[in-house]
Amino acid sequence: MAHTQDEILAGLAELVAEETGLPAGDVQLDKSFTDDLDIDSLSMMTIVVNAQDKFDVEIPDEAVGGLKTVQDAVSYISNAETAKA
Repeated sequence: MAHTQDEILAGLAELVAEETGLPAGDVQLDKSFTDDLDIDSLSMMTIVVNAQDKFDVEIPDEAVGGLKTVQDAVSYISNAETAKA
């Protein structure tokens, strides 16, 4: 089942909050994972693994480097879900 972009954003915000302790409300589409949310590479990999499980999509290692903003991740997951359907 494909999720809406709002559902994906909410799910990612929950995963970021669990991993970093940041308030989920701080996770907005225009935020950079590194510059705005101060997420290091290890935490990012944990978030990606958990996002793969949560949304039942595959995010290859080579794609993770392209996920600079929350919007990038939301779009990637949305497109991956659409491609699977």
